[in-house]
Amino acid sequence: MDISPELKGTSIFLVGMNSPMKTSLGKLLAKSLRYYYFDSDSLVEEAAGGESAVKSFRETDEQGFRASETEVLKQLSSMGRLVVCAGNGAVQSSTNLALLRHGITIWIDVPLDMMASGNMEDQSVSDSEVFTQLASLYEEMREGYATADTTISLQKVASKLGYDDVNAITTEDMTLEVLKEIERLTRVKKMMEEAARPF
Repeated sequence: MDISPELKGTSIFLVGMNSPMKTSLGKLLAKSLRYYYFDSDSLVEEAAGGESAVKSFRETDEQGFRASETEVLKQLSSMGRLVVCAGNGAVQSSTNLALLRHGITIWIDVPLDMMASGNMEDQSVSDSEVFTQLASLYEEMREGYATADTTISLQKVASKLGYDDVNAITTEDMTLEVLKEIERLTRVKKMMEEAARPF
C-alpha cells in the first residue's frame, strides 16, 4: 500500500525505549516510505564528538546535553520526509513534545524483559539490575511516550498475529502494523479537516 501521497511529506517520529527493534523498524519504515532515516541520539553523539564524549557531556552538563537534544529535534522537525528514531530525551520536556507535533509520533512499546535481554552486554551487571534500571527509566518516560499520536505494542502485535512469543515478531510485521496505523491516522485527519470546512 502506498500511503506516501496521503502523508504529504509529514515526518514520522518513533518514540519509546531504545531497542534494536525500534532501530530496525525505523530503517525499514523509511525505506518503505522512501523517506530519510535519522537517529536523534546518533546526531547528538556526532555533535558532541563521539560516544565517550557524549557520556562525559551527559555526566558533567545534564542541562547542556538536554539543550543539544532539543536543538537536534528542532532541526529534524523543521524538515519533511523523515523517519526519526527519537531518543529518550525527546519526551522529557514540553519544548521537545511540541517539536514532535510537527510530525506523526508513534510509541513503539517493547516489553521490558525483551529489552533487558538486549542490554546484557555488560556481564558485571546482573539481569535483575538491568531490569530494575529499565523499569525505572520506563516509568519516568511513560507519561511522555503516552502523548504520542498512537501506540504500537509488540505484545498486541504478537497476539494479533497468533505468536506465543514476542521474539517471533519480525521487523516486517512491525513495519506493516505501523504503516496501517499511519494510514488510519491520515484518514482520520482528512475526515476531521473535511468536517471543519464551512458548507
